Amino acid sequence: MDAVKPISAIEVLSSTRAIRRYTNDPIPTADLNQILWLASRAPSGSNRQPFRFLAITNGEVADKVKSALGESFRQGWAAKLRNDGYQAGSGQDPTSPKSRQAATMQYYVDHIEQVPVIVFACLVRYREASPYEGASIYPACQNLLLAARSLGYGGALTMWHQGVENQLRELLAIPDNVAISACITLGTPQGSHGPVRRRPISELVFENQWGINPSWAVDPDGTTFTSAGPK
Repeated sequence: MDAVKPISAIEVLSSTRAIRRYTNDPIPTADLNQILWLASRAPSGSNRQPFRFLAITNGEVADKVKSALGESFRQGWAAKLRNDGYQAGSGQDPTSPKSRQAATMQYYVDHIEQVPVIVFACLVRYREASPYEGASIYPACQNLLLAARSLGYGGALTMWHQGVENQLRELLAIPDNVAISACITLGTPQGSHGPVRRRPISELVFENQWGINPSWAVDPDGTTFTSAGPK
């Protein structure tokens, strides 16, 4: 992979989107090390750093893990395709954003076995499972994705590993007190990064009271928006 031109933190933050189409190029171990080192710099409750990253690269065990994930991802997407109406309305137009999203997702799940690196973001529980424990693992996941973007790679965070979690735990010898909090795929994008399209900030930011949009909540010139997502 060619050397990546340094980019600013603001550019990284504004252009990191889910990447689901990868080339077959491997991620050099030096780059993978840097990505995971930056992920490990994330904050956590009381600075306990309960996050652990289990990287799946290549070899016999990796092949078995990716095969299991392929089955689970395809089942997960089939259910989402059916339940979320991807084939209804504008989904019947192959040029619509909905159809293009569906095609990307189909490609993603059909090629999981070829993803260069898969990282399981794990949480070593030091107390009973809590709805707040995500605060000590998901900042590290975002750091990982931002670090990958800064080096020219792309990734996507999913939970579709859950369909085969017991099999994964056995294959990877993951202890019972460790939660598999996310499955992150990583690789070199077939296309390009951002800028990402999101809803206008005026819909997402309130001031002093719920539903009150501040006059200063304004998107930068040139911002593009999405019509995706729930209404």
